[in-house]
Amino acid sequence: MGFDAPGGPDVFRPEELPLPEPGENQLLIRVAWAGVNRPDVIQRQGFYPPPPGASPIPGLEVSGTVVAVGKGVQPEMLNRRVCALVSGGGYAEYCLANAAHCLHVPHGMDMAEAAAIPETLFTVWHNVFERGWAREGETLLVHGGTSGIGTMAIMLAKAFEMKVVTTAGSEDKCQAARVLGADLAINYREADFVEEVKAFTGGKGVDVVLDMVSGDYVARNLECLADDGRHVTIAVLGGLKAEINMATIMRKRLTLTGSTLRPRSDEFKALLADEIHNHAWPLFEDKTIRPVMDRSFPLRDVAAAHARMEGGDHIGKIVLEVAGG
Repeated sequence: MGFDAPGGPDVFRPEELPLPEPGENQLLIRVAWAGVNRPDVIQRQGFYPPPPGASPIPGLEVSGTVVAVGKGVQPEMLNRRVCALVSGGGYAEYCLANAAHCLHVPHGMDMAEAAAIPETLFTVWHNVFERGWAREGETLLVHGGTSGIGTMAIMLAKAFEMKVVTTAGSEDKCQAARVLGADLAINYREADFVEEVKAFTGGKGVDVVLDMVSGDYVARNLECLADDGRHVTIAVLGGLKAEINMATIMRKRLTLTGSTLRPRSDEFKALLADEIHNHAWPLFEDKTIRPVMDRSFPLRDVAAAHARMEGGDHIGKIVLEVAGG
């Protein structure tokens, strides 16, 4: 599925393109399912162009079967079930992936669930545990706790014995976050999350904030942080600019950082995938963690999938059925 010009969900249209051929270190996946993510929406709106060399077709994560391999890829990868982080091209019947950015899909894992994992898992692992230095016994504040990123962050943090505070826009969403393990879920429409965090932590504050809002949330997030806290920004849904008090940063010895995953090098993503495979993937293999699934749509109804994401009512991941499996 592609589009000729940026716009609303209805700009999507079917298109036929030549079958991609895998290059060095690449493999070709016959796509079963593709995940829908906020960056796909932003790309469709015209604000997030694909990096050089990436497919212009949206879609950053897929599951499916390997049907061809390029130079440097082990032949035994053929016919394997994999899920993959890709830099584009997921909304299609066939998609190229770097072999080192794939995770094997274990027996018994649903392929729709497999497609819902890579983008959020890679993003949360890198930003919470690598950039945010999160560790056992600490407290994480994550906004948008029922989004794909939010649900993944809650589950991973709890699996590594952290406390989790989250925000959401309704009591139903707060309850969904509690079911996932959130120690405190705050309805931001009815309560001041800064005051709630301070009360929950006895005035200490949280150790890590995973921020998807930015804008005027940043100053409030800094109020929530404990001494030596880390603030990690991964999206700017609330605005590109923030006004902050630098004295607060100095007094609390805070670290402000952030990242975008899509434009990072293949080498970086391969190292990240290897760390995830060793430390996080076993939690999915034994079903300690399963992605929270919202709703699935056939690929032809991608416009409806995007409309649901933009509407904000979803809890967990939205996926597209391409060929089933």
